[in-house]
Amino acid sequence: MLRLGRREFDPHEPVIMAIVNRTPDSFYDQGATFHDEAALARVEQAVAEGAAIIDIGGVKAGPGEEVTAEEEARRTVGFVAEVRRRHPDVVISVDTWRADVGEAACEAGADVLNDAWGGVDPRLAEVAARYRAGLVCTHAGGAEPRTRPHRVTYDDVVADILRVTLGLAERAVALGVPRESVMIDPGHDFGKSTRHSLEATRRLGELVETGWPVLVSLSNKDFVGETLDVPLKERVLGTLATTAVSAWLGAQVYRVHEVAETRQVLEMVSAIAGHRDPAVARRGLA
Repeated sequence: MLRLGRREFDPHEPVIMAIVNRTPDSFYDQGATFHDEAALARVEQAVAEGAAIIDIGGVKAGPGEEVTAEEEARRTVGFVAEVRRRHPDVVISVDTWRADVGEAACEAGADVLNDAWGGVDPRLAEVAARYRAGLVCTHAGGAEPRTRPHRVTYDDVVADILRVTLGLAERAVALGVPRESVMIDPGHDFGKSTRHSLEATRRLGELVETGWPVLVSLSNKDFVGETLDVPLKERVLGTLATTAVSAWLGAQVYRVHEVAETRQVLEMVSAIAGHRDPAVARRGLA
């Protein structure tokens, strides 16, 4: 059972985490939800389309202008409080690697800390423990935040993913983070080449077999673009194909831009796997 905020999710229940970027230079939506009104409208739409988690980020993952902890908190903390006021039951996640930002976000009502940079600030897990918040434990290959991989190599990328994420998860539980609120993320694109991300997807079942809920953040990433040789705005089909494979292999949480499309993919895979009944079943019965 995955427990986040007020919500509980069965092991075979797919969970959608909708991305809401509070940045003026986000790689995909180019700052479309930087301002409050647009960001709140995005939250409303995502919840209506089936997102159970709203993931709020104040710093884009890639290189760019420096964003201080104070500025990151300014972009996210008040917004977390407003989303909590409007949606008391939605799970609120904050995408940050900084403990100070994570603490302020939890004070404002965040339920999950999404540590996409693999524990670069070890105090972040301590914050999650103190607030009994969920934690995403990600493999980033030891990369510094906001840097791109350069000729990174692994003897076995999945073995390294398992070593790092399981170590982070066990440390978090030892600190006091509820075991049922910890997720592991292979970290597609983070500290990886396209071939590494493809292998992580192909062998995702090895992460699922550990028993920890697996979160995948696939949405419109570079490994999709390079695999298909398509520009940023033409990666949705590749993302959805990767989502279907990940769902079949047992991933549970999906961090996405396209909520409605992802929901259809996940419901279809779930029905094929026998975990969900068809919404309507009339064919051959009338």
